[in-house]
Amino acid sequence: MNPHLTLNLVQDVRELLAYQFMVNALEAAGVVAVMAAVVGWFMVLRRETFAGHTLSVMAFPGAAAAALAGLPLAVGYFVFCAAGALTIAGRRSVAQQSAVIGTVQAVGWAAGFVLLSLYGGVLEDLETLLFGSILGVTGGQVLTLALVAACALAALALLGRRLFFASVDPPLAAAGGLPVRTLASAYLLVLGLAVAATAQITGVLLVFALLLAPAAIARELTPRIGLGLGLSVVLALLIAWVGLGLSYFTNYPSGFFVSTLALVLFALARGTRHLRGGAASRLTRRRRALGSPRGQAVGG
Repeated sequence: MNPHLTLNLVQDVRELLAYQFMVNALEAAGVVAVMAAVVGWFMVLRRETFAGHTLSVMAFPGAAAAALAGLPLAVGYFVFCAAGALTIAGRRSVAQQSAVIGTVQAVGWAAGFVLLSLYGGVLEDLETLLFGSILGVTGGQVLTLALVAACALAALALLGRRLFFASVDPPLAAAGGLPVRTLASAYLLVLGLAVAATAQITGVLLVFALLLAPAAIARELTPRIGLGLGLSVVLALLIAWVGLGLSYFTNYPSGFFVSTLALVLFALARGTRHLRGGAASRLTRRRRALGSPRGQAVGG
């Protein structure tokens, strides 16, 4: 089999869907993209990207521990990411929490290499673990990812309004009787599960491509909540599916294409925002000039 891209998009899509392993991969990527887009939108809103990155690191010692125990790597992903989230959560100030996050990340890397040394073998494919490979996803793994995504999205649906209020104005939310710290802990746990699932697609080092980029691009394009969430989901699906298709046709890791597409789209969104902002500023200055007495005299 020597796949190659053509100018016929329909034919290329049919070729992708002709193989069950690609169907599984596309399904898994779609499930993870939707979950990562919604969870990542709140992550960007709450300015917890450093926490998300640290939780992605926890997938590395989790995989090594699972291999050492003779368990599926996914088990280690979920257990260690959830444990990292619960460690970060707690009654701490912002400064204290940042210190804890940095400590957890350092310990995670160190523990991963120690566990890998104790394992004594090759951890399947270390490059795949770090940079991702979705082409070997099975139907059972797709089902597992779907269950995790359903739980994460259900939790956010229940907590959404209160979590949004607590994210935008924590002091006012606390004064209104909302359990701000409990909501923060619950969200970090959801984020940990989402990171564990996403890392199986993009790898430990590129997990942010789906968690961060779609949400960041959406916030660059619109401040509206509903539109931003919807746009984040659409962008995540686009990045995941196009990146996966390019990986199939070029035989390069899917994580590379996913992260590259995410970076290009973010740069375009950022540039568009600056252009719109510059045009709006020029229009405002012109209106002010025309509205001033000197401007009116010139206009008259």
